[in-house]
Amino acid sequence: MSWLNWLPWRFVVRYVARKHGFLDPIGLLARLHKFAQPSEVGEPIELLRAGVVFHARGLINSRVIQHNLDWVWPYWIERQFDPQDASFVPRAFSITHINLTHRNWTAIGHPDCDELPIVDPRGLLTPFFDSWSLDGWLLAQDGRCLLPSRMRECKQWQSLDNGVSVTTDCVMDGLRLTNHAWVTVENGVPVCKMRLRAHADCDASLVLSLRPHNPEGISFIHKVQLSPDRNAWIVDGKRHVTFSKPAEAHHVSDYRQGDVHIHLEDRDDQTRGACDVGMVTAAALFPVKAGETTDITASVPLTEHATRLPSPHAWRDERDDHARLECPEPRYQFLYDAAVASLILHSPDDVYPGPFTYKRFWFRDAAFIINALLSLGLTRRAERALARFPERQTPRGYFRSQEGEWDANGEVLWVLKRYFDLTGQQPDTHWLGPIKRGAHWIIRKRLDDNLDAPHAGLLPAGFSAEHLGPNDYYFWDDFWGIAGLQAAADLTAAREVEESRAFRTGAEDFARAVDRSLVRCQNRLGRLGMPASPYRRLDAGAIGSLALGYPTQLCEPDDPRLLDCVEFLLERCFVKGAFYQDMIHSGLNAYLTLHVAQVLLRAGDPRFLDLMDTVADLASPTGQWPEAIHPGTGGGCMGDGHHVWASAEWVLMIRNCFVREEGDRLILCAGIPARWLEQSQPIRFGPAPTRFGTITLRIDPDEDRPRVNWEADWHDQPPQIAVELPGHQAVLAPEGAVSVSLRPQGQPA
Repeated sequence: MSWLNWLPWRFVVRYVARKHGFLDPIGLLARLHKFAQPSEVGEPIELLRAGVVFHARGLINSRVIQHNLDWVWPYWIERQFDPQDASFVPRAFSITHINLTHRNWTAIGHPDCDELPIVDPRGLLTPFFDSWSLDGWLLAQDGRCLLPSRMRECKQWQSLDNGVSVTTDCVMDGLRLTNHAWVTVENGVPVCKMRLRAHADCDASLVLSLRPHNPEGISFIHKVQLSPDRNAWIVDGKRHVTFSKPAEAHHVSDYRQGDVHIHLEDRDDQTRGACDVGMVTAAALFPVKAGETTDITASVPLTEHATRLPSPHAWRDERDDHARLECPEPRYQFLYDAAVASLILHSPDDVYPGPFTYKRFWFRDAAFIINALLSLGLTRRAERALARFPERQTPRGYFRSQEGEWDANGEVLWVLKRYFDLTGQQPDTHWLGPIKRGAHWIIRKRLDDNLDAPHAGLLPAGFSAEHLGPNDYYFWDDFWGIAGLQAAADLTAAREVEESRAFRTGAEDFARAVDRSLVRCQNRLGRLGMPASPYRRLDAGAIGSLALGYPTQLCEPDDPRLLDCVEFLLERCFVKGAFYQDMIHSGLNAYLTLHVAQVLLRAGDPRFLDLMDTVADLASPTGQWPEAIHPGTGGGCMGDGHHVWASAEWVLMIRNCFVREEGDRLILCAGIPARWLEQSQPIRFGPAPTRFGTITLRIDPDEDRPRVNWEADWHDQPPQIAVELPGHQAVLAPEGAVSVSLRPQGQPA
């Protein structure tokens, strides 16, 4: 026992709290814990720590923003604090002020560069993780000022032709400002660039402004200095921002003098500024002649020294190496290409589910993201991330990213099997140890089968996926545990026969325990649908129980428990055509909507396409999805504003529409929209790795008899191939065939 446990700290905390008129925190926590199942772990300390940091900034926001609404703030603040805007959020009893309405941003970067600058919906550029930002304004001589963050309408798009870049175009009363942001490599150093291009109908000034905030709120700047040749800032003595031409005028302000925006027309020119509270603002002004276009470029080195980055052709090399889509629907094409770029950017070594709020590691997100990388053929990136898994495994075998999340081991073993299946390899001795330890951990972690309780034989109560609710015995964890044991049995079969047999038996015992618990749920609820846990009614948390069918494929596509669960979710938990998670997220979830779509696709239910179309409509103009989307504003309301798990799910959805493994059979074209066949251009996808080998598909549309062609490089013997193009008669391809011609349904042979 730790010596700390001997101290009367609980008494001290209670005494101090009561003496100062506060609620007893020990008693309050005890009451809160009664709403969850007893668990060895409460909320993971990593999430608590992240939440404290998040709300600490929100507390600073509450002390700064609402008292200084004459400042130029980021887009989300300008809208969320406006009482006449649909995004308005009252603040009376909110201790912290956080972005709840427009959590949208887009990462830019370079392959294998860990620094991921972000651009908000009005072009605000945050070059470093959680840092200050750069903004562009246009000030006309007659007093008009184009401030993008205050514009209700603008055009923004992402370009993928030569790397990744985001362009924001704003027009107002004869003024136009275009902001273009990207990352390039100069002399081995990744450099973030922002080019501002201005046009005005009268003489004006183009303003490059240094801002002490970002899309989450305040981010301190204590001092700034303009270089002697007036073409660079030195921010807080270490970061450099270089201008492509010297500033004609320059102004600096601090918190007490107000935003530098107030001082743009001051006659005095300042070259340096400091602020003891960290709210320095600066503005470099460049002349714009009436009727002419002026542009300047700001450059920010993302590292101090040259790094071992790929060549400037890295983007081209990456894109030549993955499964490519060619389809006649521009929106779907763009979203696929943007999702691929997102996956490349966020896998520099580890894989990240986001560039900002979620720029850290979770096994859960990693499993889905790595599966997408593998399914694209971006195998090297998947291998690098997988190589770091063993160092995160405890001596007892737990794959730990957050304590108390019992799904991790199953997800790790499952995605390892995906890796070895899709590459056609067998695990070597380096992997056998972590695999065996991980599987034994699952077996040991299970509760006693003989408990007289609905959770007998399940994994303990845990926090699991945080959007499912308080600590509970989540079926999500159990389905992943079963899938992990099955994967371990397959992965060890060639070298560890006895271990493999034990893991297989363990998976079967585990599955029987889950089935017994589900039968009790069916009797209690009066229907087959699977709740989140044995103690829950059917609610939005049931989305986690879809793991039985997607992605683990532990059941047949038409399993009645799975399909009844989907029907409940569609009837009770969908808003505006998308899954609405009313716990924690309180928003529309693109990636969870696609989980439902995957189950429907697998079951041959055409409603999957409606869900895909809804998700496509929910994407931002730059092709990204926040983790949760505000049902009213359409902006992000929770999580990272550029959610990479959502990008991974879009890639996996497109891939499974073209090619999906089902038992010993390969299913082709089961999700191709009929509207894609109403034109004459071929539709292509591939080369796509599958567990049978790599396949490339081409669909030649035809009004009467479309033809599906494929080229393949099989690991071993070719699998059975079923072609199930919607609206056409399914065909089982003859052995050795490389194409089939399809008849419309109902047409005689």
